[in-house]
Amino acid sequence: MDYSLNFIWFILLGILLTGYGILDGFDLGVGILHPIAKTDEERRLIINSIGPLWDGNEVWLVTFAGALFAAFPDVYALAFSSFYTNLMIILCALIFRAVSIEFRSKHPAKFWRQFWDACFFLSSLSASFLFGYIVGQLFLGLPIDGQLELHKEKMSVLEFYPVITGLLAVATCAMHGSIFLYLKTEGELQERIHNYIWHTYGVFVMVYMLTTIFTLTQIPSATSNLKHYPWLWSVVLVNILAIGNIPRTIFLKQPGYAFLSSIATIGALAALFGIAIFPNLIVSSIDPNLSLSIYNSASSQGTLKTMLFIAVLGLPFVLSYTVIVYWVFHGKVALGKFSY
Repeated sequence: MDYSLNFIWFILLGILLTGYGILDGFDLGVGILHPIAKTDEERRLIINSIGPLWDGNEVWLVTFAGALFAAFPDVYALAFSSFYTNLMIILCALIFRAVSIEFRSKHPAKFWRQFWDACFFLSSLSASFLFGYIVGQLFLGLPIDGQLELHKEKMSVLEFYPVITGLLAVATCAMHGSIFLYLKTEGELQERIHNYIWHTYGVFVMVYMLTTIFTLTQIPSATSNLKHYPWLWSVVLVNILAIGNIPRTIFLKQPGYAFLSSIATIGALAALFGIAIFPNLIVSSIDPNLSLSIYNSASSQGTLKTMLFIAVLGLPFVLSYTVIVYWVFHGKVALGKFSY
């Protein structure tokens, strides 16, 4: 049987997830850095930097979930049942983040604004951590048997590795968000953010190195595809060069190039995750032969073909919408009549 459609949908799902990580990553990072603002005006500026963008960025996550449901229904069902609590917390966090953006400046009372500021920060922090935590659990594998039954008693919520990947997600978002804020702000706030870029970058590098060490020691299978396909080491090289280019461009005060390097870093990390688990989507920690792969968990070839036709028609509209929105709202953020 020709499994080319299965592979294509694996790549497309990766593109959708990477797009979400890049676009909503700086949204979450902006929320994590929101407490650095000293005045109400600075807090409003920070929120307005993502005000016109955050809802469009989340379209990528919704599209990913819908595509996963249609292309690999068994994976969708098992993943959502395995991470039900985590995903519900993420959903609540994304809702509270949206509500805090919309409600925060609707009333001048100090307590009112402090409450929604706290919601904005905590929801951004918790969502980014749990996204990374889920990735770590997927790396370790889930205790599933041949009947696709999940043995939850064999899952531990206190495993160290998912906590490390959760912290890596937080550090990555904070770094990505700080560079974005440096691009969008000016004056004293921009100078303060410039200092925070170095702090967030330093934390990111430390957690990145720790995650790499634990991945290589605890999950040896993560490099198996790199051994079989040596050309994939180019992704590792891109990742290292992108991370190394961030401090250089920040030192030279070239935030645009720094932001592109941050985008490349997230893209390479997402690609390395895909390379590590391929061809599996959910690895069984009980028996690797029971894992759900792109071959044994996919919808029919007819369904995949129909979905691809729809994707070819619809994806250009999503990309065009994203490009137009970012072009319209490019430049420095300023407070106006319709600002949050």
